Amino acid sequence: MTSEEYIRLIATNKKARHNYHIDDEYETGIVLKGSEVKSMREGRVSFKDSYADIKNGEVFLRQLHISPYKYAYNDNHEALRTRKLLLHRYEIKKLIGKTKEKGYTLVPLKIYFKNDKIKVLIGLGKGKKLYDKRETIKLRDVKRDLDRQRKKYSG
Repeated sequence: MTSEEYIRLIATNKKARHNYHIDDEYETGIVLKGSEVKSMREGRVSFKDSYADIKNGEVFLRQLHISPYKYAYNDNHEALRTRKLLLHRYEIKKLIGKTKEKGYTLVPLKIYFKNDKIKVLIGLGKGKKLYDKRETIKLRDVKRDLDRQRKKYSG
């Protein structure tokens, strides 16, 4: 078997980088049921209002909506159930210390397949103020205008 990694993106939390300054990112495993995996393969995942928190030395992903699998007969999953994230003990201890600081929270950024295992990328982020969000939008618009001008004169 080769050492190449196979990565296929399932879903991205587009609001996360708009609402938070992301300091660190952690790749985690996630505990799922079979019907959840099948539903994720179809891309039926929503990050709306989802977040991660730490309880009793374990990290949990809350409010992640995975739609029920339409072909599951009687063993279908609950759409908004709390799911456990898998991290190393030292990473959890580091996150406990950081999340106790004022304003830091754990935000899910992406869900993807990595070598046939589902991984969740969570970010340690601090909430942006309204003026920070405006500044981000302004910088994005200026960059877009410059790219248009550059394309116009070079092509």
